[in-house]
Amino acid sequence: MKNRSFLNKLGDFAMGKGFYIVLFLCIATIGISGYYLLKTVVNDTRATAPAGGSASVTLPDQSTVRPSVPSVENNPASTPVKPSASDAKPSVRPEPDDPEPVKDQTPEPDTQETVSKVFTWPVQGAILRDFSIETLSLDPTLGDWRTHGGLDIAAAQGVKVLSISAGTVEQIYTDGLMGTTVVVSHGGGLQSWYCNLDENVTVEAGDPVDIGSELGTVGSSAIAEVGVGSHVHLETLLDGQPVDPRNYLN
Repeated sequence: MKNRSFLNKLGDFAMGKGFYIVLFLCIATIGISGYYLLKTVVNDTRATAPAGGSASVTLPDQSTVRPSVPSVENNPASTPVKPSASDAKPSVRPEPDDPEPVKDQTPEPDTQETVSKVFTWPVQGAILRDFSIETLSLDPTLGDWRTHGGLDIAAAQGVKVLSISAGTVEQIYTDGLMGTTVVVSHGGGLQSWYCNLDENVTVEAGDPVDIGSELGTVGSSAIAEVGVGSHVHLETLLDGQPVDPRNYLN
């Protein structure tokens, strides 16, 4: 036993007490490593915090600092815009219980009112054939019985034919049966028709005429009434319907 070598003795020590020494050294090494690792993490956390801690910021006194305001003269865009009349009046929306607006009760002017209520005869003469729209009368030219929508007033050829009232010449034309015809509108839907005139009339369509204004002269252009002596054929129409001229002439 005494002659055992140093290496054998060292091995026995390592297998005995030496094992615990080695285990202690390992634990110590792990603890020291953990300590330094924890210290490093704490130092890094402190490094990321604000250097000055919770700092307070003092704002400047706003009562002494005023921003520069551009001049109105140098900045046309800042010129105040005067509100228009439409902007000044707010729109009013009627409520369901609001009363109905009262409509203007002023009557509108009657544009069809007769221009004049004064009438005169177109010529002075006897009645050769009377107005007969509902009763048949003998036609001297055709020799049969038929209606007659006007008055045949005797007058020599060349006698002036006058407007029975004030109005406007509506049209002038030549009818195949009644010859040269002048139509005058007197307003209120009333028209007067003058037939069997000479072709040379003295007015034009659109001319205003007064009561008694000359329209033309008596002619012989109405071939449908050549059986009647020289005359002017006068008709009056109210709203397009023939009426007796005597209703106005008398």
